[in-house]
Amino acid sequence: MLAVIPQFEMTTGATVSAKWALYTEVRTRIEAGKPFDLVIINPTMIQELTASGKVAVGSQVAFGRAAMGMAVRAGRAPPDIGSLEAFEHSLKAAGSIAYASEGSSGAYFTDLLERLGIAHEVKPKLVAVTGGRTAAAVGLGEAELGVVPVTSILAAAPGVMLAGRFPEELQSYIEFAVGICTDSSDANAAGQLTDFLISTAVDDILAARGVERLQT
Repeated sequence: MLAVIPQFEMTTGATVSAKWALYTEVRTRIEAGKPFDLVIINPTMIQELTASGKVAVGSQVAFGRAAMGMAVRAGRAPPDIGSLEAFEHSLKAAGSIAYASEGSSGAYFTDLLERLGIAHEVKPKLVAVTGGRTAAAVGLGEAELGVVPVTSILAAAPGVMLAGRFPEELQSYIEFAVGICTDSSDANAAGQLTDFLISTAVDDILAARGVERLQT
């Protein structure tokens, strides 16, 4: 958003005031009546907010998705996670692994450890991180590796680098959708911003930051 919002403001003359939080916190704020014009959040949550009258019916559009990846401190040799076997080996060999204790990515990872049958070996090494700072924790040396969406890893550069995406057979995606507030103070500007965010004009910028467009 930091990369694309200035373009929108320059083109339209509108000013965007952006706030970031975990999905669950965003939904809680909206349900509590916090004012907003546009929200980017999990598609299922947008549907729930639409059902409760917070998001305008018919305003939901797909924005993109972020793959799960592994973070390592910049300058370190990245572990091999290109296959299922290599992924498991890297987790077992790591001294500590940061994961998001809040949100869907951390829940997916801990469930994945159980499915792979390596939870008993890996869970004692896990470092629970709150506040969306999992990748940053790796850069600060609080953990050797970090498992978090690719978008978060790329945003934490230059102190952190992307070791790689999860192997395809283990991959999970965090999806994003856009919705407009039922009581938006400027529904026209919110609609313009929505159109801009889903336009091909920003595809390359978003791809460089880990956002994959959903294929239709």
